[in-house]
Amino acid sequence: MPTTPRAGLQVAHDLAAFIETEVLPGLDLDANAFWAGAADVFARFAPENRRLLAVRDGLQARIDAWYAERRGQRYDVAAATAFLREIGYLAPGPGPFGVGTRNVDPEVASLAGPQLVVPILNARFVLNAANARWGSLYDALYGTDALGDLPRGGGYDSERGARVVARAKAFLDEVVPLAEGRWADLTDPHNGIAIREPGQYVGHTDRSRLFRHHGLHIEVVFDPDHPIGRTDPAGISDVVIEAALSTIVDLEDSVAAVDAADKVAAYRNWLGLMKGDLAETFDKGGERLTRTLAPDRTFDAPDGSTVTLPGRALLFVRNVGHLMTTPAICLPDGSEAPEGVLDAIVTSLIAMHDLKGQGRFRNSRAGSVYIVKPKMHGPDECAFTDALFDAVEDLLGLPGHTLKVGVMDEERRTSANLAACIHAVKDRIVFINTGFLDRTGDEIHTAMRAGPVVRKGDIKSSDWIAAYEARNVAIGLACGLDGKAQIGKGMWAAPDRMAEMLDQKAAHPKTGANTAWVPSPTAATLHALHYHQTDVFALRDAIAARPVPGLDALLTPPLAQGRNWSEQEIAEELDNNAQGLLGYVVRWIDQGVGCSKVPDIHDVGLMEDRATLRISSQHMANWLLHGVCTAEQVDAALLRMAARVDAQNAADPLYRPMAPDPAASLAFQAARALVFEGAAQPNGYTEPLLHAFRRRAKGG
Repeated sequence: MPTTPRAGLQVAHDLAAFIETEVLPGLDLDANAFWAGAADVFARFAPENRRLLAVRDGLQARIDAWYAERRGQRYDVAAATAFLREIGYLAPGPGPFGVGTRNVDPEVASLAGPQLVVPILNARFVLNAANARWGSLYDALYGTDALGDLPRGGGYDSERGARVVARAKAFLDEVVPLAEGRWADLTDPHNGIAIREPGQYVGHTDRSRLFRHHGLHIEVVFDPDHPIGRTDPAGISDVVIEAALSTIVDLEDSVAAVDAADKVAAYRNWLGLMKGDLAETFDKGGERLTRTLAPDRTFDAPDGSTVTLPGRALLFVRNVGHLMTTPAICLPDGSEAPEGVLDAIVTSLIAMHDLKGQGRFRNSRAGSVYIVKPKMHGPDECAFTDALFDAVEDLLGLPGHTLKVGVMDEERRTSANLAACIHAVKDRIVFINTGFLDRTGDEIHTAMRAGPVVRKGDIKSSDWIAAYEARNVAIGLACGLDGKAQIGKGMWAAPDRMAEMLDQKAAHPKTGANTAWVPSPTAATLHALHYHQTDVFALRDAIAARPVPGLDALLTPPLAQGRNWSEQEIAEELDNNAQGLLGYVVRWIDQGVGCSKVPDIHDVGLMEDRATLRISSQHMANWLLHGVCTAEQVDAALLRMAARVDAQNAADPLYRPMAPDPAASLAFQAARALVFEGAAQPNGYTEPLLHAFRRRAKGG
């Protein structure tokens, strides 16, 4: 792509034009001054970024050598802990402290509810996720297996509809009970609706009544002319509930952005969100539709005033981590710029449209920009991000700590040093979470030479997982995140299995976490029920009083410890990993799809992104390294599963089959490289190989 010189930088022409003609106008920032300041930020932070990555590599090399010296010995957690302290992997604790974050929106600080993560390159998905603040409970129950079965085709099923209404009214009985009787018995709402706790009543419109429970709103809609309302004794046509309080708009694991054109497309969607003018037109059922951001919702309060509620989820933006560089900007020495530094500058610049109130809507009413920072390894890397955000604030003329940070607790060195990581960003932190997928990938890679790990499914029941989940909440509360930040839990990956999600994900609020990830707006509507069942903030005092689990379990990797598997078990594991690996990679390389519902080996659709890929590739690399399987067995599994994945995608007109000529398939070769080169990849990340193969597929 052609470049344009700017303040000693070589900036891709499309990026320079985008910033200068679409972003800067209206921000009272001079273009020359902006580029000079950006060049200074790169000059200051690119060398430190490289140094920190070298520290990662050095630590991993020493850990590999330590395991190699003890090959065949039983794992000794006490010796391992002492060694990790000696090499600086485990940092000194910061001592008692409290975070000082200010100007935080209530969706982050004082409310509990679902959170979505959405790939920024898909404008339709982005709009759906932003608008998922409110969801129809009737639709969510009717259209999924939440009631235990799926709807039959052939038009409206009145029997199923009656079950949906009964379940929704039972929910109202639980959270907004009437003063007398049940919601199912209500027949004349025009005479008023007397509820047991009058303080729950918030307001009304001509056709609805609004209530609040555990901080979340519930709108009961009355429309006797509606097909559903016509059959209801009270004319209730729907129950609409507040669902996704926040959404993370993702530039990282769920996107395939490998060059300047991809980055500009991503930034342009973020700009559309901040200006409020993002729109997407598409065909659905033979009808041409245009989707835009939902407006705020207004109600008449009991005292005659107006109640205005956000119509959209509070938006975070997830920047990339520290590892990758981008050809969108080349530094004066000719090297590519750190992509995470570019993201920090550009996403913050774009968010100034919201800070200045120049958009159609407001995202942050508190005047903050919410940036999630993934894949940081330990407190030094968190301190780097804190200093980088300071520099970006200075560049843009923003007050200190306007840029808030979410620290994803998904790398082993961050988990083991979580309090020190929080301390490093203590005046801007607004989010920590647990992410089983990336965390497992890093666990396997860190212990790559310790021995073979257990089967992938068994890792979920390892002791370190339980310690990791418990420590995250306990440490977050001990550091004062309550009332100032989100403590989150990870993704439910099966968007078609809502009954199972309703059963299992109820556990997340009970841990004291005030958000958890879900894969769709419908899932957000259903997961919101859990935050009505459990008052998260009421639990936290008791949770905070428990001792923080120690490091022993956390630092014990899931090693097989002499377990021998049968040939059939090995083949099953290889096939399972290979099918998931190929099913994701083929869309990433050939079509640039970074997140989608990918059929697993049993044809169950799972939401896959690079984190799931990291586990599968690292697991196969680990077994290959330790001789559990041979290279021939791996290749055989990849070939078998290429044919399986080809069959699963046969209906996709854009799909390029792999099995007929795997040597000519860049996707197949990328998947194979992720396994056979997996042990040598930095921290087991998949990005370097994926980016290289995707650029080849794009002709770059």
